[in-house]
Amino acid sequence: MSARVTTLPSGLAVVTDAMPELGTAAVGVSFGAGARSEREEEHGLAHLLEHMAFKGTARRSALAIAEEIEQVGGDLNAATGVEQTAYSARVLAADVELALDMLADIVTEPAFDPDELKREQNVIVQEIGSVEDTPDDLVFDMLQEAAFPGQPLGRSILGTEQTVRGLDRRALAGFLGRNYTSGGAVVVAAGAVEHDAIVDAAARLFARLPAGKAETPKAAAYRGGDKRAKRDLEQLHVAIAFEGRPYEAPDAYAAQVFANLVGGGMSSRLFQEVRENRGLAYSVHAFHWGYADAGLFGAYAGLGPEDAAEILPVMLDVLHDAADAATEREVLRAKAQMKAGLLMSLEQAASRADHHARHQLAHGRPLDLEETLAKIEAVTVEDARAAGKLMLGSASTLAAIGPTRGLMREDRLAERLGARRSAA
Repeated sequence: MSARVTTLPSGLAVVTDAMPELGTAAVGVSFGAGARSEREEEHGLAHLLEHMAFKGTARRSALAIAEEIEQVGGDLNAATGVEQTAYSARVLAADVELALDMLADIVTEPAFDPDELKREQNVIVQEIGSVEDTPDDLVFDMLQEAAFPGQPLGRSILGTEQTVRGLDRRALAGFLGRNYTSGGAVVVAAGAVEHDAIVDAAARLFARLPAGKAETPKAAAYRGGDKRAKRDLEQLHVAIAFEGRPYEAPDAYAAQVFANLVGGGMSSRLFQEVRENRGLAYSVHAFHWGYADAGLFGAYAGLGPEDAAEILPVMLDVLHDAADAATEREVLRAKAQMKAGLLMSLEQAASRADHHARHQLAHGRPLDLEETLAKIEAVTVEDARAAGKLMLGSASTLAAIGPTRGLMREDRLAERLGARRSAA
């Protein structure tokens, strides 16, 4: 990759990655503010604001936005995350400036039409209902809430029906004014693009962004906890987690390698033991989510209720055994998966643009590919084991939804983990 960066006098960062062999481009604007930037009364606002961006501006109606981008064969998209929000477009090379103009329009002059707002609130309420009907998604919202109770980091991105319907134009404008600022944003372009032309267009089109940086979110505090929802479902969905590592931590890559070797593929310890050897679950995997000042590491399984009593002891044994005895071969395999996944994803212009935007906001610069690969490669067996032991030494978080009868009780779980720590 050959990313180039220019920071405008306003503080707006512009990052490009030219791919001359392409005839298309991916462009976007991202902000270092997401669901975690919400105040208590604003739950769901960041996501609602993202939706409203496409519902009309001072110059374009919602229909005009859709027609104008599709007239040139392009498409618009957006995504709200915990710590970032991104707006993007894919177009032919000749239509890059049009795409940037539309993106600038929707993030600087959204109309917030009351009728459109009411319709979009209804849409999001339906989206919330969809998650409620999808237990393998809902269990992770429950897990996040139990891990970070009473904090923005522990709230779902979508909000609740009550909070979403309670938001109005004033709330939307206030959040946008506080968080969609030039010093907390990055304009990114990858594919058939030319750096100086993108810089010039960004300076002109995004001049209306307010100066300054977004508010710094309240510091996160991992607590851990236990959250179970008994439902009449065919499957029991279980997620067990521990405190993970922030993405700037020295052992962040080691934590990700550990998560991959313990539950990142068909050859991983969790898949082999839980599914292949014991047949306890169809779906089982591990994960590690890194945030600016916190993290969450854990494992998930979806299983039949008849195996509820067995699943947690088996998963915990696998996790702890990996922290004690992960092998060189497992670490090499996990690192190969990480490197291949990264390289494959970056073959697409849209993935490169997203990659650079996330890194610019998180690290203050787009990380060079060779640097990232070197950091992955540098992780040793000892590093991976140490990261695993550190994470597993924290308080646990459990979330479960479905026929929870038979699942290890909270006190027994704490007793088992305490015995493990004492033995260590």
